[in-house]
Amino acid sequence: MSDFQNVKACVFDAYGTLFDIHAPTTAIADELGEKAQSLSEMWRAKQLQYTWLRSLMGKYTDFWQITGDGLDYALAAHNIDNPDIRQRLMDLYLTLDAYPDAIATLKLLKEADNATGILSNGSPDMLDAAVQKSGLAPLLDEVLSVQDVGIFKPSSKVYQLAVDRMGVARDEICFVSANAWDVAGAADFGFQVAHLNRFGQPAERLPGTPKAEMKSLSDLPPLLK
Repeated sequence: MSDFQNVKACVFDAYGTLFDIHAPTTAIADELGEKAQSLSEMWRAKQLQYTWLRSLMGKYTDFWQITGDGLDYALAAHNIDNPDIRQRLMDLYLTLDAYPDAIATLKLLKEADNATGILSNGSPDMLDAAVQKSGLAPLLDEVLSVQDVGIFKPSSKVYQLAVDRMGVARDEICFVSANAWDVAGAADFGFQVAHLNRFGQPAERLPGTPKAEMKSLSDLPPLLK
């Protein structure tokens, strides 16, 4: 693990990094029973697959539609035909909980005069709802959505959006993600990248190597000193 040099902005992925993507199924786990965990994992997997496939097909649609499509697939695969459960899961996805280490870490970064932002696949409405509900809004200078470029991560157009909107060079951005494929894409683009390995993922066999691997967001501020 190496220290980061000349960082002027800290940019975070949203889903799985700052916000708990498994919170919706956890909230109604009693109703879902033994299907809760596998449903949540499949929902996330299909959500991501659809972003990559639509990017390759040139068929962009917003992340809210993709989130619903991924959920519909997962529900069908688990033989759950219940419109009420679907609606509640979608509603819960709009107000995801922030991980406990998110607010404390962002406060430390702001106290040290770091610019902060989110760079996410999420649509603007989704991100606004999650940021407001979690209490992160006052701690973020920018909340950036791929909707502005019409393609999903790991397209270089997405990472360039952070450079353009944060007003700093790519190698002056510290980017943090809990998704190993996002880490690879951001590092290959030229960000200084920390992999927040919340889920014990192995390194991806892709171009782009992070400068650091962390178990918690609280590990980040010391790396920037």
